[in-house]
Amino acid sequence: MTNIYIQTQGCSLNHSDSEVMAGILKKSKFNIVDKPEQSDLIIFNSCIVKRPTEIAFYKQLEEFQKLKKPIIIAGCIPQVKPKKLRDFSLIGVDQINSIVEVVEETLNNNIVKLLARENNKRLNLPKIRKNKIIEIIPICKGCLGECAYCTVKNARGKLISYKSDEILEQALAAVNQGAKELWITAQDTGAYGKDIETNLPKLITKLTKIPGNFKIRVGMMNPNHALTYLDELIEVYKNEKVFKFLHLPVQSGNNDILKLMKRKYTVEEFKQIIKKVREQIPDITIATDIICGFPTETEEQFKDSIRLIEEINPNVINISRFWPRPFTEAEKMEQIHPKETKERSRALTTAFEWTAFKNNKKWIGWEGEVIIDEIGKDNTWVGRNFAYRPIIIKGDYNLGDKVKVKVKEVTIHDLRA
Repeated sequence: MTNIYIQTQGCSLNHSDSEVMAGILKKSKFNIVDKPEQSDLIIFNSCIVKRPTEIAFYKQLEEFQKLKKPIIIAGCIPQVKPKKLRDFSLIGVDQINSIVEVVEETLNNNIVKLLARENNKRLNLPKIRKNKIIEIIPICKGCLGECAYCTVKNARGKLISYKSDEILEQALAAVNQGAKELWITAQDTGAYGKDIETNLPKLITKLTKIPGNFKIRVGMMNPNHALTYLDELIEVYKNEKVFKFLHLPVQSGNNDILKLMKRKYTVEEFKQIIKKVREQIPDITIATDIICGFPTETEEQFKDSIRLIEEINPNVINISRFWPRPFTEAEKMEQIHPKETKERSRALTTAFEWTAFKNNKKWIGWEGEVIIDEIGKDNTWVGRNFAYRPIIIKGDYNLGDKVKVKVKEVTIHDLRA
């Protein structure tokens, strides 16, 4: 039997693609292994969203080449930079259902490149879940954005929403197989349905009606989409099957920078969403993203981002230093020195850590149920409560167990029970 090793970088969408490739290969009698050394062929599913991730990709690729095994590159990098990988077989984000063909040809020393834009079947395919209790369901591909810094659109294209019936079919099958969490994912979940006359709240409503004991985690949505159906969104978030977790990337606290970024909302609109959501769902976990050092950003404009974070007190923040990405408008703009973007990133991290610790202290004494969904470090488990807060516990448990806990202490990053 031929052994295949799959390495995955990047977002939950990429991880879902890898799970599907693994499932299709297993169905065709290939064996999926845990270590590259055990394999006869390596599939490397890549991410291009940040420069450090891309650098890590090429560094890891060099290590794989030392193993002298055939390598297939999947994901976003071959879609955007195929010429740099001309010596490898390449499979694009729309072609993963052809992975068996690419593997067979590559094992026969033929270089294959399947990178065409096609609307191939993506849902209800065989898959092997990395985490047996988490089902990652892509609800659409591509996006409606034109962000000046983002090259992912070059990889994944314009918005194509999947039919709700197909999404529901995959969700129902997963719940019947024991999945306890359904992760609804996309480049921008908020754009779902804009091309097929429906929307995200309507889809979530349908998912909550699936019988079973599970919770739904809604992935990142852009503020401009959330604004178009905010009341509807808040109502569906109140459903007990939906984690109270909202990932709403603001990217900058300054309107002039947001305009340069080609983000389609203002700081005031972002704050309006947060205020309204918290009024209705006080304990909701708010996650956001900030880019430090976007081209031409002044020190004062950057301080607007710090002030915004101190004002809205998010529970989670993904802080990125700006990196110019290929084929983007921002790549051609006047760049800020990397040393300065690093300093800004540190300053924002410091401001956030104080906020995060203060927020987490409010949970001391909380009692309630968590789903064990991850193996932690040092003989611990990670559970998630209704607000998707990570709670570290010790004990003899299994993935998927529901446990009643009491929070005793907190750190910047998690709660301890």
